[in-house]
Amino acid sequence: MSTLLVTHPAGLSHATPAGHPERADRLRVLDRIFEQEKFAHLVRDLAPRGEREDIIRVHPGDFVDAMGEAVPQDGLVRIDSDTILSPGSWEAALRAVGGACFAVDEVMEGKVTNAFVAMRPPGHHCETRKPMGFCLMNQVAIAARHAQAKYGLQRVAIVDFDVHHGNGTQEIFWADDSVLYCSTHEMPLYPGTGAQGETGAVNTIVNAPLRSGDDGAVFKEAMETRILPRITSFAPDLILISAGFDAHVRDPLASLRLVDTDFGWITRRLMEIADKKCEGRVVSLLEGGYDLEGLATSAAAHVTALMHG
Repeated sequence: MSTLLVTHPAGLSHATPAGHPERADRLRVLDRIFEQEKFAHLVRDLAPRGEREDIIRVHPGDFVDAMGEAVPQDGLVRIDSDTILSPGSWEAALRAVGGACFAVDEVMEGKVTNAFVAMRPPGHHCETRKPMGFCLMNQVAIAARHAQAKYGLQRVAIVDFDVHHGNGTQEIFWADDSVLYCSTHEMPLYPGTGAQGETGAVNTIVNAPLRSGDDGAVFKEAMETRILPRITSFAPDLILISAGFDAHVRDPLASLRLVDTDFGWITRRLMEIADKKCEGRVVSLLEGGYDLEGLATSAAAHVTALMHG
């Protein structure tokens, strides 16, 4: 089993104000953790720049142009109270998109078994025409469309275990029967979407909201009863993961109580389904996770599971 790790220094160039939780140190701590000897067998590559043709399958061209033009020459520009543009933000976002599509290519072409893309900014809050929640473009949605367009995949499953609901991914695939979107998340919490009754226009949205204080046992029950059976019955050609680690007990932006082993457990369960349904093909993309220690140990558990099953 071979696991690809995709990164790029451009991810560090997306600047945010002092005290902002979505900061470059998130990638620095992951770089350090993946230098450990137990990760020596990772296949490593740099994220290429994302292609416009991939982006506009999800985000309209005028949106992409407006975002690029809004990037400042110096200083910071606020899109909203949480979402920032700096001079390096567009390059970081393009590399995050490119890394996601590159990881799909490497997995689909059988060069590696699975992949983890450690890039920022995150993406799952970005809707078709609305960047928000730290997110400038929706990488997991772009990766799904890239997989469908380039490899003719009929069914892609997206599993999102970030503590915040991926409203953007849900909005993009609301009426699409070729993409299954499944999410566990804390409610009530930003962005306010993700109720269990939100099932999409064609019943391919699966939300399993959790409550403040819920721990790994409740998380596992939600996965086992609501999400994993739906993925199995959907029989995807590829599983994509929106891998947010902010459901960790240490995270400052939420109040679920997951620990490192919970992230390893869900990774292995998704790999089991992938082995049965889609030749083991799994691509995971970093989303949230804002306590540096919690992020590092959780991502380490996630990638260790990807490497060893």
